Amino acid sequence: MGGVYSETVLAELAAGVEGLLPEWGLSGDLRLLTISENATYLLEGPAGRTIFRVHRPGYHTEDEIQSELSWIEALRTAGVVETPAILPTRDGARVLAFDHGDEVRNVVAFAFADGIEPRPEDDLVPGFRTLGGISARLHGHVKGWEKPAGFVRKTWTFDTVAGDRPHWGPWQAALGLTPEGRAVLDRLAAALDARLTDWGTGPERFGLIHADLRLANLLVRDGGLTVIDFDDCGFGWFGFDFAAAVSFMEDAPAIPDLMAAWAEGYREVAPLGAADEAMLPTFVMLRRLQLTAWIASHAETPTAQEFGDGFTDGTVMLAERYLTA
Repeated sequence: MGGVYSETVLAELAAGVEGLLPEWGLSGDLRLLTISENATYLLEGPAGRTIFRVHRPGYHTEDEIQSELSWIEALRTAGVVETPAILPTRDGARVLAFDHGDEVRNVVAFAFADGIEPRPEDDLVPGFRTLGGISARLHGHVKGWEKPAGFVRKTWTFDTVAGDRPHWGPWQAALGLTPEGRAVLDRLAAALDARLTDWGTGPERFGLIHADLRLANLLVRDGGLTVIDFDDCGFGWFGFDFAAAVSFMEDAPAIPDLMAAWAEGYREVAPLGAADEAMLPTFVMLRRLQLTAWIASHAETPTAQEFGDGFTDGTVMLAERYLTA
């Protein structure tokens, strides 16, 4: 594996975390858990298991990270969602950092959460009904939450997802994209832009969202659902939280059933109009285009390597289906 997360880099990041462990009063065996936007490590030691998230440089500022943690703490205090506790250092710091070459790597520690990640081949309908309710509670919370001074997170609009200022890179750089495929995705992007402009960003449909409620960030335990990894949280359309939940499986035959289950669960907690539900396929395609760009700009990650060029082909196929529906 090369690039941002080569084997050498991963070993250096682990050493950086180990150098900070005394700040938490922790010790034990540290191992790599996952690589995605960030590198996540698991510490197993006398105090139990602890998760350390080492941030990718250049994505979030420390102020953005602190803002994410403020929302997590507010959600936990209000009992809105089951999500792991943030573990401050002995001095009360929530974010530490170490130098890695010319870069600074921010580090956050979380309590370990038990549970099993759902799999695409599972019967996901009951879980998506639960997730719909969780999404409604998250959205309801932010509508009434007074954000702390200095709160700052990224905004997920068409421009920053798939337009001229994409946080995850341009979809035009998609792996294996042919001229014919590019023409289809150009038409898709134009259609999404127009539809989302018409939909607007009023407070009833646009606000602070998790933005990455995919299966990898959900843990099933004792009949409940724990939500992890708020690293992509930001200001976006509430319906985008459903789209993120079906990430990397947008072409699955079960998507209509999952969409209906999510909407049903949502309505058990808060209103969801027919127009809001009708917009969900548009958000799914927006997310798919975003992920197509992400795979190209994060080619060193296991997820990107798993999907490769075939994901781009699937995006073109889904775009043609969406445009002719």
